[in-house]
Amino acid sequence: MAKILAVLYPDPVGGYPPEYARDEIPTITGYPGGQTAPTPQAIDFTPGQLLGCVSGELGLRRFLEERGHTFVVTSDKEGEGSTLDHELPDSDVVISQPFWPAYLTPERITAAPRLGLAITAGIGSDHVDLPSAISHNMTVAEVTFSNSISVSEHAVMQILTLVRNYLPSHEWVTTKKGWNIADSAARSYDLEGMDVGVLGSGRIGQAVLRRLKPFDVALHYCDVHRLPEDVEAELGLTYHPDVRSLVSAIDVLSIHTPLHPQTQNLFDDELLGAMKRGSYIVNTARALIVNRDAVVRALNSGQLAGYAGDVWYPQPPPPDHPWRTMPYEAMTPHVSGTSLSAQTRYAAGTREILEHWLDGRPIRPEYLIVDGGGLAGAGARSYTVAG
Repeated sequence: MAKILAVLYPDPVGGYPPEYARDEIPTITGYPGGQTAPTPQAIDFTPGQLLGCVSGELGLRRFLEERGHTFVVTSDKEGEGSTLDHELPDSDVVISQPFWPAYLTPERITAAPRLGLAITAGIGSDHVDLPSAISHNMTVAEVTFSNSISVSEHAVMQILTLVRNYLPSHEWVTTKKGWNIADSAARSYDLEGMDVGVLGSGRIGQAVLRRLKPFDVALHYCDVHRLPEDVEAELGLTYHPDVRSLVSAIDVLSIHTPLHPQTQNLFDDELLGAMKRGSYIVNTARALIVNRDAVVRALNSGQLAGYAGDVWYPQPPPPDHPWRTMPYEAMTPHVSGTSLSAQTRYAAGTREILEHWLDGRPIRPEYLIVDGGGLAGAGARSYTVAG
């Protein structure tokens, strides 16, 4: 039998389950490019439920316990004596989410000799130390594309929120009980006609570009892999071979590049200074791509007109994190990829991965970050329960 440890974000403060705003969600069977949505053998939840929190359990408990496996769910992941550290040493599988990451450090991986599989319920596995996972013969998998469109929608929303000065305007009629049109309009602009760029033109970056095209903006992008000529022509894209060329040409930047040594702290004082005065940045990728304090300085000086995103470091951030109080921000918790619609897909994908791994069957190649066993099941080990 296997022990599966899931580290999920805490329940709603109002209690679980919440009162849902809708009775149903659209059914998504596939993604742009032809990849199909997750196809587990079954699911034990209603699509549109809150599944990513502790009580939601990703809809996995019945599936796992009926097969005799041990399933532990917690949100306690940091600090001395955390539940994660207590339960990890004899766990076979750890499930985490980018929104509430269980940081699998080299020390934690070393302390877990049985650990054979780390699943990201969603996309983005940089909370797992991949070199340690490789040396530990672990499989690392994520539910590719499950919430890419969700993140792209959030990024477009935050671009409009910044440029149109939405949040300060909203505060005038709610918190301040006023009707100050001049104050609301004083930092509000039209997106139409602006130059908008994305750094990183993978699934999310391309989805952002496609959603921005109807706004009649000039679209730019930078990526190590140039998009096909027909895509550039279709979207009217201007390609930039390096990030400095990109940021000096645009008014709005949306960041969608992965975090790696070359992108960590990429946006320092110097690079932010190369942008047009009054530019906007939306970062739904990873917080460490930008220098935390350089962003604060750029907002205070007016070099940046606004900064938004939903990624922080660490996650969750401490109460005194300067992004909570810096001016002209539109920050959210790391929520872009965990809409109720996205949760349906990444919960189903997590179950699909577990079904295959526990049975010793190959996991979809597009889900694999590190294949630690060749058969994508920690060697040929199988946890199938007869009957």
